[in-house]
Amino acid sequence: MNDEEMIHCHEKGRQIERAIAIMHRLRAPGGCPWDAEQTHESLIPNLLEESYECIDAIRAGDGEHLREELGDLMLQVLFHAELAQENTTEGYGIEEIAEGLCDKLVRRHPHVFGEGEAKDSRDVLRRWDEIKRRERSTQDKPYLHDCGKGLPELMRASKLSRKAAKVGFDWEKNEGALEKVEEELHEVRETLGMADDDARVAEELGDLLFSVVNLCRRRGVNPELALHDANEKFSRRFYAMERKLAEEGVSLQQATAEQFDAAWNTVKTREQH
Repeated sequence: MNDEEMIHCHEKGRQIERAIAIMHRLRAPGGCPWDAEQTHESLIPNLLEESYECIDAIRAGDGEHLREELGDLMLQVLFHAELAQENTTEGYGIEEIAEGLCDKLVRRHPHVFGEGEAKDSRDVLRRWDEIKRRERSTQDKPYLHDCGKGLPELMRASKLSRKAAKVGFDWEKNEGALEKVEEELHEVRETLGMADDDARVAEELGDLLFSVVNLCRRRGVNPELALHDANEKFSRRFYAMERKLAEEGVSLQQATAEQFDAAWNTVKTREQH
């Protein structure tokens, strides 16, 4: 595909070809200096950012924005595929990536493309996990081998918890998970009273976070998204508190603890009504 086609082609069925050609052009001599400098490592922040922006668009119910964000996420896949194709030691491109994906989908859906059966979605996930372990020859390795490796730690905690629960390592009722949270909170309180033991405090706070993730799993709550909502709520309320203080002629730097509390509680009460 030449430059003219890359610029003007809007023919249905050729847009993937067009995107691949544009990505190749950007990396080629005479292309974009910024694109030419990028590596797999340098693009990690972009990959994370675009993934989260897709999630935001989905949760906002904004289909048009999601279309744009999915395109940005697709760019990251094309970028990494182009980098891999340029590297003779990696030796694959977008075609090989797509081929591997197609083969995997067929293998892991024997109930669709073979003679296997799946009664429900839970059965599908169980079979998927079994096939995945066979493919990666992990039957003789620890059950949690490489589970969630590379994920942000909150997401990894969630994945570890879910996988352990699949083999029955779980509480029978939600109360057990809640009691574990309370137990870990008690241990945090105890360690906070210990002088010069920051490492122990960090350990107990980590245990508390992990126990909260377990409780989230049992209630069907995604901890990453729950924390996202909490962050959004905090930002929104803090901004409203800042405005209220400004109306009273008080800046954030001037406000006392009592003024902060009063303004925050006013904002919170307004939101709840």
